[in-house]
Amino acid sequence: MSDNENRGPMKPIREVGIVGYGAYVPRYRLPASEVARIWTGGSGGPIKEKAVAGLDEDVVTMAIEAARNALARAQIDPGLLRAVWIGSESHPYAVKPSSTIVAEAIGATPGVLAGDWEFACKAGTEAMEAGIGLVGSGMADYVMIIGMDTAQGRPGDALEYTAASGGAAYILGPAADALAVIRASYSYVTDTPDFWRRAHQVYPSHGERFTGEPAYFHHIISAAKTLMEKIGTSAGDYRFAVFHQPNVKFPARAAKALGFGEEQVKIGLLSGEIGNVYAGSSLIGLSAVLDEAQPGDRILLVSYGSGAGSDAFDLVATDKIAERQNLAPKTRDYIARRTEIDYAMYTRMRGKLMLD
Repeated sequence: MSDNENRGPMKPIREVGIVGYGAYVPRYRLPASEVARIWTGGSGGPIKEKAVAGLDEDVVTMAIEAARNALARAQIDPGLLRAVWIGSESHPYAVKPSSTIVAEAIGATPGVLAGDWEFACKAGTEAMEAGIGLVGSGMADYVMIIGMDTAQGRPGDALEYTAASGGAAYILGPAADALAVIRASYSYVTDTPDFWRRAHQVYPSHGERFTGEPAYFHHIISAAKTLMEKIGTSAGDYRFAVFHQPNVKFPARAAKALGFGEEQVKIGLLSGEIGNVYAGSSLIGLSAVLDEAQPGDRILLVSYGSGAGSDAFDLVATDKIAERQNLAPKTRDYIARRTEIDYAMYTRMRGKLMLD
């Protein structure tokens, strides 16, 4: 075994946890059957529908909503945040950070780090890893990380059924204040080009079945398996498991390969109802789990980002979780708030008709 493979999980000097969290999902829903009606005449498959950002919504506006929910649960002054980091594939500006707008809107400026993160769908958990380091080193007491997207799919492409809008925000802080403690994490990264978008291209390209193996499954399973081996846990030790969810089948297959049962993954598996919110995918799944978790529940979180890599986290809910779950809207509250749209309205909302 190489020195690289011998690397253990990452643990901070002081214990770090999640002190607040909040999700946001726009109300508009495009049924998969409506996409199929236009392009194939089929049913749309296992994805029921996806969430679509409204005409006045983008990554910034949605991130602000999620951030305010996280602050409500954390019960801290936003001026205590020392970093606001946003992971996304769809920042509204090519040159201007989304994070400064969000930090200003929630009252965290000016004494704060602000930055936008990239790593496809794991940009949010990449920021989380850095936040753990910042809090765990003692350089900061509180850090906010957000995974949020308004994903696009080329008209008629398979991604159009799943590429959705939404995400979640998290505030990391000392374990003593946490509603869930992050016990350990492990990252697994290779150069596997399964999904990409060049500069000036509107829509991403993907390797079709190649996106599953050796991309998604190899990285998800390797990250999760290595973390569990290194810290001495198995699937049976967890009440919940959350995996990146580009569709319904991939996370279910990964969970089964790792020994997890349907009951452990069903709470956090939202892709069939809201689609794939890219950088917010695993994070919004975690928010749904935290809405239901009880003190002592152990949670495995595994993200995936094309290009490619996975971050795996071991978390344990504390006795503070029950008192904070109802301090902001729950993830299911946003999912239940639903307005159906047709393909024509979707085309207008997502700017698929170029008028100039």
